Amino acid sequence: MTPALRPRTVEVCLGERSYPIYLGAGTLAAAGDAIARHTKASHAVVVSVAGVGRRYAGTLLRSLRQAGLRTTRIDVPDGDAAKTLRQAARLYERLLASHADRGSVVVALGGGAVGDLAGFAAATYLRGVAFVQVPTTILAMVDASIGGKVAVNLPRGKNLIGAFHQPRLVWIDVATLRSLPLRARAAGLAEVVKAAAIRDAGFFGDLERDAERLLALDDVALLPALERACAIKAEIVSRDEREEGLRMLLNFGHTLAHAVEFLMGYRKVLHGEAVSMGMAFAARRSEQLGCAPAGTAARLCALLERLGLPTELPDRPRSAYLAALKVDKKRRDTRIHYIVLRGIGRAEAVPLTAAEILPARAGGRVPGEVEV
Repeated sequence: MTPALRPRTVEVCLGERSYPIYLGAGTLAAAGDAIARHTKASHAVVVSVAGVGRRYAGTLLRSLRQAGLRTTRIDVPDGDAAKTLRQAARLYERLLASHADRGSVVVALGGGAVGDLAGFAAATYLRGVAFVQVPTTILAMVDASIGGKVAVNLPRGKNLIGAFHQPRLVWIDVATLRSLPLRARAAGLAEVVKAAAIRDAGFFGDLERDAERLLALDDVALLPALERACAIKAEIVSRDEREEGLRMLLNFGHTLAHAVEFLMGYRKVLHGEAVSMGMAFAARRSEQLGCAPAGTAARLCALLERLGLPTELPDRPRSAYLAALKVDKKRRDTRIHYIVLRGIGRAEAVPLTAAEILPARAGGRVPGEVEV
């Protein structure tokens, strides 16, 4: 094995609730021993979606049984539209039917939506049972699986019902990415770009150098990039678990991303695509507000576009965007903690009203760029 492909570990440091993120290539069959060691569980409930389950659940379940755990597999619907209280209730019933108790561990196998739904169920079933993330998308690997945010959606907005419930470990096998379509790879890489844009200018330069190799899933480029993105999120979560300050930076691009997803009915646009649109808008707005130097947005957009990601918001009435922003979780009274760039690798939260985020322009509609 070349040094670039060696297994890696990133630690999320939260005192007694600290946990490791294990990254490797071709390691899924070894996950069972690690899950047994970190959870002390006697029963594992693997929650997945049909497509992911067909490819990978068998390997994971065999590994868990070899480690001495009784196993149950539960498939749930895929995508953000399935992150509902109704689906959570169905999952509770199936956990009860499997005789899951406080000696059980819920193992999320799949993308961010599966992790959110399974994690929300784990946080609330029997007032909380052990939880493990086995992400199979880039987006879930570097973002959704780390930090303990679990949630479901309401009709009026995304992730409005949730909890902080840290996993016992995160197990990342980049070999599971081979089944991802190109569009999903690009969407996940949006979160890698986000991590670099808010925290590490040198890492951003690495992404500019390796963009095409990352999109092609070249492990020699991909593993170090995923490790660095995970380390950035782990460091931020370790310092601010409950999003009282520093962790807000991870919302860069997400204020308008959630509005886009809502306006699109959680269909037609992937989360990472919406984040890409939101980041591009935020970078332009950062320059307009005098926060970021000229050229910041152009550089960010150039990288996103090389990855095949959109950089313009859907053409919708400004009033529709403003209405969507009214249910933003980061809202305090009339202001939203909006994340702006101070330059590549530096970001901060600025309290803005929705109208200040989206200033009016002729026609009352919002394509990608605003005029001020």
